[in-house]
Amino acid sequence: MPVQSAGLLMCRNLNGELEFFLVHPGGPFFSKKNEGAWSIAKGLVEEGEELEVAAQREFLEETGIKPTPPFHSLGIATLKSGKIVHAWTFLGSWEPEKGIVSNRIDIEWPPRSGKTVSIPEIDRAEWMNFQKASIMINSNLIPFLERARLIY
Repeated sequence: MPVQSAGLLMCRNLNGELEFFLVHPGGPFFSKKNEGAWSIAKGLVEEGEELEVAAQREFLEETGIKPTPPFHSLGIATLKSGKIVHAWTFLGSWEPEKGIVSNRIDIEWPPRSGKTVSIPEIDRAEWMNFQKASIMINSNLIPFLERARLIY
């Protein structure tokens, strides 16, 4: 069974244009990656956890922002790794100057060194219009942007 991940895509309407809240993964592996590296706030589903509940938990853990219903299903997308991502969208607000508060994870760095470092799972977030978001987001997740446009 493929790995299951769940997440939320927060959106807002600003001056008649839909914008998407995207996040950039933290840590040394992604430090120099930008285009195609951004994502929605998402993470692994815990055993016995409902997908939508996991999506809300992951969003809060990775951003420090409490998501508010209603949530609308965006279906699934499959990453190149084979991981299946389940996503929902909602309308929300966030002011960039407030920043985000991300949980931290431990990784081995440098690879195969036996050394562990603690990194923020997400190092930054940004509101983006569709054109920019389509360039910055992992290309396998673009269908979530397109589906959200149909909802809002």
